[in-house]
Parts: sequence; structure tokens; C-alpha cells
Amino acid sequence: MPFGVVSIKHGREVQVPGEVPVLHSVGCTAHIRKFEQVQPTFFRVLCQGGVRFNLLEVSAGALGVWQGDITYLPEDPSTEVPSHFQTHADRLGKVIASAQQQDVIDKLPILPPYQLDECGWLANRYAEALPFSVEVKRQLLSESDPLARFESVIRLMQDQDSDR
Repeated sequence: MPFGVVSIKHGREVQVPGEVPVLHSVGCTAHIRKFEQVQPTFFRVLCQGGVRFNLLEVSAGALGVWQGDITYLPEDPSTEVPSHFQTHADRLGKVIASAQQQDVIDKLPILPPYQLDECGWLANRYAEALPFSVEVKRQLLSESDPLARFESVIRLMQDQDSDR
């Protein structure tokens, strides 16, 4: 069963009596792919992101879990990678191919299907992997146009390269 993940604007992750956190309005679903008990009260959980949504209303739920009403955002329309951005698709494709050849593809935080010809998929994979702030990642998640999201990611990568 999926659950929602939303960034916190103000407040804390853990419920504190009398405090209500303020959450951002856009989040995404997450699905548990692997669950491992390391110790009696310590777990290792591997999740995969899913569909984006708008958070409409929030309330405190049982056991400190926040609950909310959402509306799902439309899936990204199919948007081909422009030729001048193809090098970025090729770079990620080489990482995937190398991981497959070395038989470590299960260690890569990218799951099939690999959509190296889709702007939205590429933008999301780069945004997940690169050390952008939570706020920047939230802004990227909020962008509905896959090409605009990919252009923003590339611009951020170029800014990071020029800062070095």
C-alpha cells in the first residue's frame, strides 16, 4: 500500500502536542520495495517514488502519522529529449549500462523501465541523485512541464559545475 511523502515547511516530523506542522502542497506517493528488520526496533526500508499529488487538507492520525486529502497530478506527457540535451541522456544511459555489465544494477537507485528518451523521467532521476536542497527538489517536483523541469535540472547542474 502506498503512502505519501511531503516536505515540511515549518514544524517537526514527529507529532508534538499542541503543534501542527505546515506542509508543502505538492508531494508524491511512495511504495515499499524492501523491508528488513535489523534489530527488534530498527528497520531498513527501501522505497520507490510514485505519482505526484497536491495535498489539500491535513489532520493528525493515529500513532503520530499525519493524514491528508489529496488530488493526483497528471502523469507527465511524453516529451522527447531535444538533441541539444541528448548528452545528458547518454551520460545516464552509460551509468545504467555500466552497472548492468558489472552486475551491480541492483545497487543503482534507478529502477526499470529506463526511459532515456523522456524529459520527465530523466529530470526526475537526475534530481533524485544530485545534491540539490530539499527546497530545490520540491520546486522541481512542482513543475508540470517535463521539458521545463529537465531544463531546470540541467541549469542547476551547470551552476554546480561552474562553482567548482
